[in-house]
Amino acid sequence: MANVLDLRRRIRSVKNTRQITKAMKMVSAAKLRRAQERAMQARPYAQMLTNVLESLVRRTDLYGADGGDVMHPLLVEREEKNVLVLVIAGDKGFAGGFNSNIGKAAQKFIDERRALGQNIDLEPIGKKAIGLYKRRFPAAVYEHKEEEYDNGLSKHIENIRHRAEAIEVAAENPTLLIKAGFDEVTALGATIVSRYEHAEIDSVYIVYNEFKSVISQRVVVEKLLPIRKLGAHEITASEEMTEEQKEAAAKAAQSSGISVNEPEETAYEQEAKKFGTADVDYIFDQSPERLFRHLMPRYVTTQIFHALLESIAAEHAARMTATDAASKNAGELIDKLSLTMNRLRQAAITKEIIEIVSGAAAL
Repeated sequence: MANVLDLRRRIRSVKNTRQITKAMKMVSAAKLRRAQERAMQARPYAQMLTNVLESLVRRTDLYGADGGDVMHPLLVEREEKNVLVLVIAGDKGFAGGFNSNIGKAAQKFIDERRALGQNIDLEPIGKKAIGLYKRRFPAAVYEHKEEEYDNGLSKHIENIRHRAEAIEVAAENPTLLIKAGFDEVTALGATIVSRYEHAEIDSVYIVYNEFKSVISQRVVVEKLLPIRKLGAHEITASEEMTEEQKEAAAKAAQSSGISVNEPEETAYEQEAKKFGTADVDYIFDQSPERLFRHLMPRYVTTQIFHALLESIAAEHAARMTATDAASKNAGELIDKLSLTMNRLRQAAITKEIIEIVSGAAAL
């Protein structure tokens, strides 16, 4: 059985741990506020872009002049044989079941698609997702070819994919969560759009934690490509928070001074919803084909950026809740150890008193 000195050391160690978890909770709460503000600031742009495309769709034909080809390749639907899955997890731990829940949802989706005989390409975003799939699945192998023609005046460069397994990691994005900049997401979106246009992949899904407020979030599998309806999120699978998780998140948010309600629409968001919705005939300077060619890739990039920002906010919320629970558990452990230490000390004092009284009685 531990003595008083050992219990004092344990109490001091748990107190130090509680100080760390309290500091982590404060940091996560501050980062959560900034992540929420950033996500809200990005909404008006996404809404206006969607309205412009919807207005263009209403006033033009999605098919070419001959009535055959679709106006943009991202609207073309094909049989799903090769599927690309973007998995957005976190960069750090101490976030409860945040990373594991995303991993489970992604794995369930992968198993369902493999049962249908489809090939899966994975693009993990975040160090936790990269670490998870790096151990499980092999990386994709590409052959780089350069061919000169026209007497060396021109050069053809091509990367040829050699698929060896049904499930492969096509690319890794370890720094995307750190910067979370629109330029970095644009580069990722351009790669995905190019692969879809060249029929290397037949559909794109994204697995992330959808965040609306601290107590209103869920892990979702959303279909990104092909685009069926502009401005609509096509959710193929979702997992809601339990009542216990909501209660714990609400307590952590209340103690950190964060509202549990979904932020209200700003004046900019209200104006963005009205943009391009008037029932009038617009005159487009450019042809519909050119507008689609420039706006559709930007729309895909905006959808990925939206998912990235929400996932970052959800990670900070999960870490805030987890560290709050850790601080409470540490406090309960300190009380329990203190009670045990006081009992041992009292027992030792009582024993010494009995020995003194017994010795005095023997005289």
